[in-house]
Amino acid sequence: MKTKPYKPRVIDGVIRQRLRSAGAVLITGPKWCGKSTTGFYHARSHTNMDLPETQALFQLAPHLVLEGERPRLIDEWQDAPGIWDRARREIDTDGGKGLFIFTGSAVPAQLPSHTGTGRFARVALRTMSLFESGDGAGGISLAGLFDGHFPLPLRSTMDYSRINRLICRGGWPGVLGLDDADAVAMARDYLESVVTSDISRADGVRHDPGKLRLLLRALARNVSSEAKITTLLADISAQGNHEVSERSIHSYLTALKNIFAIFEQEAWTESLRSKTRIRTAPRRHFADPSLAAAALAATPELLLRDPESSGLLFESLCIRDLGIFAEALGGRVCHYRDANGFEVDAIVQLDDGRWGAVEIKLGTHQFDAAAANLLRLQERMKGILPPPSFLMILNATSGFSAARPDGVLIVPIDLLEP
Repeated sequence: MKTKPYKPRVIDGVIRQRLRSAGAVLITGPKWCGKSTTGFYHARSHTNMDLPETQALFQLAPHLVLEGERPRLIDEWQDAPGIWDRARREIDTDGGKGLFIFTGSAVPAQLPSHTGTGRFARVALRTMSLFESGDGAGGISLAGLFDGHFPLPLRSTMDYSRINRLICRGGWPGVLGLDDADAVAMARDYLESVVTSDISRADGVRHDPGKLRLLLRALARNVSSEAKITTLLADISAQGNHEVSERSIHSYLTALKNIFAIFEQEAWTESLRSKTRIRTAPRRHFADPSLAAAALAATPELLLRDPESSGLLFESLCIRDLGIFAEALGGRVCHYRDANGFEVDAIVQLDDGRWGAVEIKLGTHQFDAAAANLLRLQERMKGILPPPSFLMILNATSGFSAARPDGVLIVPIDLLEP
């Protein structure tokens, strides 16, 4: 049986580094994003904890499950949570580095007795960025932008029609090469699996599938926003005569986060000494923009006629890609919004304090307003933070990269790389 060659991921370098510095590496992320494949690539032996025979062996002779050439991959460890504490004790006894790779697509309902601090390094794997999937040529490095390097203008192959196709297809490794209709069907099947089985398996609670579907649609309608619980409740009510409590919404959101179906883009507050009041509510995104499109029953053709929805989903795609690249640099992607409503789509901040600001816009007609926003933020941060390493408009339709006379960079999303 032929196996497909491994498609490199941006996180590979981080995993190699963590294997050198920690006793074990935990790779988390949504189902089907490639955790097992990536873990297998870095491992020298492996076992699958979601197999009944492996779970039975672990109950009888747990040390045998951990035996094997190191690093040993323990796939879907949450199906036998006790293996975490067993591996932690082995790490303490052995004293070595890079002994195990754990992968998991859910936070187990029964948490281990020990957090793993000092033994386990945590790495988050997302769905593929356009650069990783081969849909982006790259050429403009995020790391390079932080070092002040911006290449001569590069030609982009992205346009409005193509970005809508990529939004609906998503960055799942398993859909690469599928036609649009099959990719859309896969995203909808994935979302249905989340509703009918994945959440309940993860936390042991029986959730109402009908209410979950309504919540997912409400989240999709408010993707890339700081929608309050009351906003989500109002959206659900507008979809029909449905009674859902605020407590239930909180429970569903926690469950969705625990299986990595959604994630939160935190507000940018750290190290700011400004007297301006900063809003700290996170923005919510689906693990992949294709899931938001699936929740809306959107297709590439429908998005073409709905620029507002397309723009919100495009922003979510860009946050995914920026997050992948930033995390590989030891950074994070936040958003900025003050109490007066002034906001910037993304702040990329590295651990060493360097930062850059990003506005995400589909069309060139929005560029002047976006540039003015970025320059306004730069002015606000004077005397509070060092100057930004870059101000960037990330887009889908400019046709080429460029530096504006005001210093703001124009970067098509398919040209961005780590």
